[in-house]
Amino acid sequence: MEAESCGNSTEFVLNLFVLTRIMLQDGFSSTTLSSRLQVLTSVFVLQISRKDFDGFKKLFHRFLQVKGPSVDWAKISRPPEDSIQPYEKIRAKGLPASISASLNKLVVVKLNGGLGTSMGCKGPKSLISVRNENTFLDLTVQQIEHLNKTYDTNVALVLMNSFNTDEDTKKILQKYTHHRVKIHTFNQSRYPRINKESLLPIANDLGMSGENSEAWYPPGHGDIYASFANSGLLDQLIAEGKEYIFVSNIDNLGATVDLSILNHLMSQPADRRCEFIMEVTDKTRADVKGGTLIQYENHLRLLEIAQVPKAHVDEFKSVTKFKIFNTNNLWISLPAIKRLQEKNSMDLEIIVNPKTLDGGLNVIQLETAVGAAIKSFDNAMGINVPRSRFLPVKTSSDLLLVMSNLYTLDAGSLTMSKKREFPTTPHVKLGSSFTKVQDFLTRFENIPDMLELDHLTVSGDVTFGKNVTLKGTVIIIANHGDRIDIPAGAVLENKIVSGNLRILDH
Repeated sequence: MEAESCGNSTEFVLNLFVLTRIMLQDGFSSTTLSSRLQVLTSVFVLQISRKDFDGFKKLFHRFLQVKGPSVDWAKISRPPEDSIQPYEKIRAKGLPASISASLNKLVVVKLNGGLGTSMGCKGPKSLISVRNENTFLDLTVQQIEHLNKTYDTNVALVLMNSFNTDEDTKKILQKYTHHRVKIHTFNQSRYPRINKESLLPIANDLGMSGENSEAWYPPGHGDIYASFANSGLLDQLIAEGKEYIFVSNIDNLGATVDLSILNHLMSQPADRRCEFIMEVTDKTRADVKGGTLIQYENHLRLLEIAQVPKAHVDEFKSVTKFKIFNTNNLWISLPAIKRLQEKNSMDLEIIVNPKTLDGGLNVIQLETAVGAAIKSFDNAMGINVPRSRFLPVKTSSDLLLVMSNLYTLDAGSLTMSKKREFPTTPHVKLGSSFTKVQDFLTRFENIPDMLELDHLTVSGDVTFGKNVTLKGTVIIIANHGDRIDIPAGAVLENKIVSGNLRILDH
């Protein structure tokens, strides 16, 4: 999205004074504020998007006005049974011969704003190789191209980039020029990080390097609605006859286009058309922090752990009370997004995300979640999908699973191997020596056979030779200063391997 002029300087300065007045009303001194006016007015000079500035102003204003938790715990109840449908019921309807017509009204949107830093990689996370030298982005393009070829359709791909990922992503998109996928991009907003104590921007100017390298952030995926509309792409796709977007995180390898869910959307009567579907799945102990669906003031609502009062956090994490969590696979009506944006009626809960920068400065980021908008859409519902539709790769432990023979790869989609007797994935926990992808790759001559694995824990300086097989529960611990080399061809079944390579029955 090209930066827009902020209008004439008089109008812009008036906007600054509105924001300044808001701050003064909340206890800021005029002396402190005047020292920041020069920083703020430089926004006009460098023509940062006017809409970005307006968006931050609104978010910051709401942040200053809201006191206490955003939910009254006593008002929370479980969603009505018919508001969350089992996937099996949706799938049982079968598919009509006209499914191609439905696909032509669909756009796939991938959230592509994140970096690979948590896995020790530079640049966009979507460019990390995850299977057979294919990146997250490669697999996404392959999936959609396969759909378009199979059904003779024109499903487009939209990438929501951030200022962190846009340049590198656009360079790599050239490789897909001859693929049967039309690819669009737009940028989410760029907002200033706020000093936790003074509640003022930490930026000295609008640069992105040097002292300011940590001064800006993309404000969470809830920004998709405003940024999508501001980019002009929302109107363009509606004009092309598109009706729904399927939104998901690009690192969720289970988030493929599901024809049964698409058909359910398209087959509803026009006056009862579902505008928003959230895919949820059953919670396990590994998912206790995931957002869940609740009934709140007669609406379905997404409840995130950041919104939960401290006294109720353990209750929120309960697998018995809150049995499902949000996969962040969402199906959303494009005309409904346009309607809500024009009315400015999408009031997303603010997530206050505290951060400590490299220099020790405590800051906050004001963010929103894309799923939080569910309460604003008509006839919104959840679908309880199989766990296979939630396959995120957040760590090297996740990467080991998707690179292994537990999964087969076909047309960009990963499916659990039929040779695996259990439908659940093993629990894998790799230590800090495996955190960075490059270190992870050097520790495996090839990926072990894991078809019969239930649990794997590896800690310390450990390497794996070729053709290793892991079965049952395997725990490998190299103490500080020790090294364990699992020999080529080793078969470890229910074993604990200690620092001196003794192999004991588990």
